[in-house]
Amino acid sequence: MAKTALELTPIEWRRYRLSEAVERRERAQDSAVEVRKREAWDIVGTAARALRKDFGAQKVVVFGSLAHERGFGLWSDIDLGAWGIPPEKFYSAVAAVTGLSSFFKVDLVDVAECRPTLQKVIDEDRMMKGSSLYTRISLMGSGCFCS
Repeated sequence: MAKTALELTPIEWRRYRLSEAVERRERAQDSAVEVRKREAWDIVGTAARALRKDFGAQKVVVFGSLAHERGFGLWSDIDLGAWGIPPEKFYSAVAAVTGLSSFFKVDLVDVAECRPTLQKVIDEDRMMKGSSLYTRISLMGSGCFCS
């Protein structure tokens, strides 16, 4: 049977207050993660446009934690894969996207040239139905991300 607040012992009160503090901290962290995730998607949009316009990328995809609804956290980075950037422009493209934010580490992978195991991860992440990646495709316009 449940107790009223007046019936709790001092030990039960401490336990109760601790669980409240944990819940408050978790809510605050969830809110901070959502803000950080929105900021990450803003950077992704800027990066995708620059990679297509300035470096000739034909396709740009997000993979890794940002492509997953639950995987992204306060310390997550941004993982981008691109196709079609000429080899002589690739390192300039890396410099351009890594310089977009001082708050996020941004990684760029040439999907056509990366290891098969990484290609598989990228393919699996971008094929997830209902992920934030698919939501962003429609918001960013066709061609920014492959589906």
